[in-house]
Amino acid sequence: MSLTRGDRRRTALLAALDEHLREAGPDARLEDINVADLSRRAGVTRSAFYFYFDNKAAAVAALMDEMYDEAWGAADLLGGDGTMRDRTAAAIRTVFDGWTQRPHVYRAMLEARATSAAARERWDTHIASFVEVVAAVIDAERVARQESGGPPAVAIATALMDVNDRALERLVRATDAADGFDWETHVDAVVHLWLSTIYGSIR
Repeated sequence: MSLTRGDRRRTALLAALDEHLREAGPDARLEDINVADLSRRAGVTRSAFYFYFDNKAAAVAALMDEMYDEAWGAADLLGGDGTMRDRTAAAIRTVFDGWTQRPHVYRAMLEARATSAAARERWDTHIASFVEVVAAVIDAERVARQESGGPPAVAIATALMDVNDRALERLVRATDAADGFDWETHVDAVVHLWLSTIYGSIR
């Protein structure tokens, strides 16, 4: 399906925003983005920006939608081949691998959701849909192991998503790989937390 002129303009604005954030690096701030310069880079007018987005935080939230789509691709791994533990581990690693390619977008979203109620609501809505999927996996495992009691599956899934969020923030805030932080080992630890929480001992 071909894009309409409006779709192309919106896509161009998001591409310009992504490019700006990538070039600005870890020190990028939404307040420093000049909408006129961003619009010029996209080849549209400044008024066009505000036709599609209420503000810069809304534009960042829209940019995040692409990453949510990729994250849903990772969630689809839960229904793939192999053991459920292996599929869960693969899904988590896929999410983190994806964000290592676009840390600038996550950094911008951290700022957007802290300053914009609308961006925060959009974030929470997306996370809630992932929580629902993970909670279903937890409930299924409890049934398989004939277990009962403990916190509700939704509460556990929410806590696990919080672990991911903090780990991703640590990733995107890192500015120097030589600071001694072992990211691969950290991801291994996050995967371990997920598996041991959902499936018990992973030995």
